[in-house]
Amino acid sequence: MKKALVAYFSATGVTKRIAEMLGEAIDAKVFEIVPKQMYTKADLDWTNEDSRSSQEMKDKDCRPEIESRVHDMEKYDVVFLGFPIWWYREPSIIDTFIEQHNFDGKIIVPFATSGGSEIGDTYKNIQKLAPKAKVEKGKLFEAGCSMEKLKQCAEKYLK
Repeated sequence: MKKALVAYFSATGVTKRIAEMLGEAIDAKVFEIVPKQMYTKADLDWTNEDSRSSQEMKDKDCRPEIESRVHDMEKYDVVFLGFPIWWYREPSIIDTFIEQHNFDGKIIVPFATSGGSEIGDTYKNIQKLAPKAKVEKGKLFEAGCSMEKLKQCAEKYLK
């Protein structure tokens, strides 16, 4: 069985809950991607084009700083990468995380939470950032998703 890591960024706690459940369901280490500068409610106001999140997502080269790195990334074969959908893709902080780690030869399985958007082509963005990884299309999970469903969705990547 392949060794898995669940890495995630959560702005409001929804993705955190799913990531922790997934980690428990597949007995994987869970790593939280923490921004150096935490997001406030005002920062996350997607209706305000001047909010921090809006500005970050307008700039495709934006790379918000993160607090720490996974120091034993070489141990993992599969990385389940969780995040909320922002402007129909992964938040820029996920791009920071990918660029700061070596994913060569790894399987990256994106998983996302959203208030209404689909996961879309986020896997294509991630593949560009980690060209030597195999990036799966991934899955969007509802806030009330069961641990059993998470386990079923993850198991095929762990064989």
